[in-house]
Amino acid sequence: MDPTKIILDENELPKKWYNILADFPTPLAPPLNPATQEPIDPNDLALIFPQALIKQEMSSERYINIPEEIRDVYRLWRPSPLYRAHRLEKLLDTPAKIYYKYEGVSPPGSHKTNTSIAQAYYNMKEGVERITTETGAGQWGSALSLACNYFDIECKVYMVRSSFEQKPYRKSLINLWGATVTPSPSPETQFGRKILEEMPDTSGSLGIAISEAIEDAALNDNTKYSLGSVLNHVMLHQTIIGLEAQEQLAQVEQYADIVIGCCGGGSNLAGISLPYIRDKLEGKHDTSVIAVEPSACPSLTKGKYEYDFGDMAEMTPLLKMYTLGHDFIPPAIHAGGLRYHGSAPIISRLLSDNLISAVAYHQVEVFEAAVAFTRSEGIVPAPESSHAIKCTMDEALKCKQSGEEKTILFNLSGHGHFDMSAYDRYFNNEMGDE
Repeated sequence: MDPTKIILDENELPKKWYNILADFPTPLAPPLNPATQEPIDPNDLALIFPQALIKQEMSSERYINIPEEIRDVYRLWRPSPLYRAHRLEKLLDTPAKIYYKYEGVSPPGSHKTNTSIAQAYYNMKEGVERITTETGAGQWGSALSLACNYFDIECKVYMVRSSFEQKPYRKSLINLWGATVTPSPSPETQFGRKILEEMPDTSGSLGIAISEAIEDAALNDNTKYSLGSVLNHVMLHQTIIGLEAQEQLAQVEQYADIVIGCCGGGSNLAGISLPYIRDKLEGKHDTSVIAVEPSACPSLTKGKYEYDFGDMAEMTPLLKMYTLGHDFIPPAIHAGGLRYHGSAPIISRLLSDNLISAVAYHQVEVFEAAVAFTRSEGIVPAPESSHAIKCTMDEALKCKQSGEEKTILFNLSGHGHFDMSAYDRYFNNEMGDE
């Protein structure tokens, strides 16, 4: 029997991130200036991003070195463990081998720290004193507050109102690491005041919170903006997940036939899957990659592949992506990190090129899967990650029907310790489908 837990020594921590932009047969569609409809000049981004991240955003270099200062912080929790889900396999009576990469071991409890540490570091190197950001469920906001704490940068978080109210301990965690957090829409920005006047009872959205954070950064000379998903440099930083997972599976002479990740903006799906897409493009393996999203916010399964703004106030460049429209406000489901109207340009391009597929699930069936997983494996998953669990269980049952002994890998991108109120609602039959 394969070991239940597969670990790497910290000396085996990857030294480079993988950049898939180098391997696309044709270039990714560029961001456009909304006024001119022409590709943006990198200098246009300098108002809100440090130069090092702008360079990574545009880079076609296949591997990018991870600075040693970043690797030093990564070593607090990386390499993260890879688990074989023996008990879940037994529950499902499947011939499939199920593995999951567990990113909940990071200090904030999610994969988001892989990019927050990098972004805070590059801002620090360029003398930035303050960073603003948005957060959906609070994982990104808490990850960035930790990173800013380590690099002595002030941090301001605009947290989507529905999650601010559903997940109060995420707010506490953000404060614990020295950042300030306010529910969005807020009276602190011009756009926030506009939305509150028009929709005083709105649950908020990531599109609104992004607008507030960008407005704040643009109006303050000592401030830059940081985004936790969607952009190319964020996808880049997250590839450390898949690079580690490949090394861990190699220890037990396995290679993933199916790779699964939940998908909102797309960063954790990219993190676990892009090294496998690299191998697929090289003709080495034909791994199936599945993006899993909520039916409440189905950008990949029901959105249009077109240029759209990343925020509601139309302050960002236009990005070519699968989108439901930048003014879309999703229902207030508990998987707040998946409530984004669009998907990353890289993920969208992969779907358009049929290199990945996408499925969507309703909220109650996702929590049913989460409970089954917890009772089998013991770990409480975040609602976001539970979408990947539901899909993994479905794929394992397909293997049971066909008799195929496939190897399935999914990314358990965060724990659900701050989501107990959602589980309470599920057990009290107070949770419905959107």
